[in-house]
Amino acid sequence: MSSTESPDARAVPVVPPTRSSRVSAGEELRTVALPGITLTVRSRPSAGAPGALPPALCLHGLGGSSQNWSELMERLTDVVDCEALDLPGFGDAPPPEDGDYSITGYARVVIRYLDATARGPVHLIGNSMGGAVATRVAAVRPDLVRTLTLVSPALPELRPQRTAVPTALLAVPGVVSLFARATKDWTPERRTREVLALCYGDPALVTPEGFALAVAEYERRLELPYFWDVMARSARGIVDAYTLGGQHSLWRQAEKVLAPTLLVYGARDQLVSLRMAHRASKAFRDSRLLTLLQAGHVAMMEDPDVVARAFRELLADTATTPERSAPPRG
Repeated sequence: MSSTESPDARAVPVVPPTRSSRVSAGEELRTVALPGITLTVRSRPSAGAPGALPPALCLHGLGGSSQNWSELMERLTDVVDCEALDLPGFGDAPPPEDGDYSITGYARVVIRYLDATARGPVHLIGNSMGGAVATRVAAVRPDLVRTLTLVSPALPELRPQRTAVPTALLAVPGVVSLFARATKDWTPERRTREVLALCYGDPALVTPEGFALAVAEYERRLELPYFWDVMARSARGIVDAYTLGGQHSLWRQAEKVLAPTLLVYGARDQLVSLRMAHRASKAFRDSRLLTLLQAGHVAMMEDPDVVARAFRELLADTATTPERSAPPRG
């Protein structure tokens, strides 16, 4: 187990956001309280009767939220009963009381949620940081995961591409404070454009309405007293996970995953290099690879139709696969 604490770590008030994030038509947002953590869960009622469809759970990346999965969830209501979590400190979920923002800490949160709600085994879907968390969950609790879908998962790169370095620098103590001061005069519109330019292969795909909604969400997040602290600690958690070796290495854990795995990579991804797709397809023992030439880091938002189709193919491909019920592994 590793720590994401730094010498300048400070206590962050555990308070809910002053106003909630947007809930799209047909979606529901509820709060789930577990000892030490409060989660928010976004869902869209499935087309079948309650309990008729297999459950799915989506995990967002650094700086994201459950809203990142709205487009994909809308396209899957006839095949899965889908939920998306706001991990502690993101979206509408307050920070964890223990201040643990490590990949292992987030994996524990997901496991606790699945155990508490008895929803497992689920079709587990993760993007970026959420992909790393999902990998760890699938490795240590195979009984909770039917299939694994990873969209640009944040698995360790020895030589990260140049465009990813500024994001990694958020993990350096003091850098976030410097950045916050240096950009204090930036408008929410400018901040949003910078984020979209980093995450989308083609930011022009974002409609004017989508851009306005993204700006409003950024404004909401900037009101949170813990926004920058959560970003720094979570970035530190990702970098920390990259340095772990032995059985705790994310690549070693990828090799342990039993669940059939769909890997989705964007050729224009500025945060996760496309060269990692080949390594990932070799590491996950039962994998399928989808490469989207025009997509960036958030393919499920950029081209939800194609990602939904690939997910459906995964379900059809594994419909006769026996349930994974192996005992938990460390």
